[in-house]
Amino acid sequence: QLQLVESGGGFVQPGGSLRLSCAASESTFSLSYYAVGWFRQAPGQERGRVSCITATGGFTHYADSVKGRFTISRDNFKNTVSLEMNSLKPEDTAVYYCAAGPYCLEDSKHFQYWGQGRQVTVSS
Repeated sequence: QLQLVESGGGFVQPGGSLRLSCAASESTFSLSYYAVGWFRQAPGQERGRVSCITATGGFTHYADSVKGRFTISRDNFKNTVSLEMNSLKPEDTAVYYCAAGPYCLEDSKHFQYWGQGRQVTVSS
């Protein structure tokens, strides 16, 4: 079954930066046909959408908590979607997932393909 593969993330001190990337596990799968969202889930909390970008890259959305600090982008030639995270805060600590679906909808159930998740830890 097709999956998405996240890379990047890790550990950083508050105020630092990290980058997450998302690619398809199969080279024949084109992410360019899909909207791609980044979700995160902290321990004891529900998974929520952080950011999303449409298939053409013409529309992006950010949760209020990350607006102005995170930037989502895509390179349809390289078949990847990235999330640049700056000015990180301890409350950004979570497992981050990328997901692909037909539209940039809020509800995760609308996204068909998911990655395994990548840990991001922000701590001093």
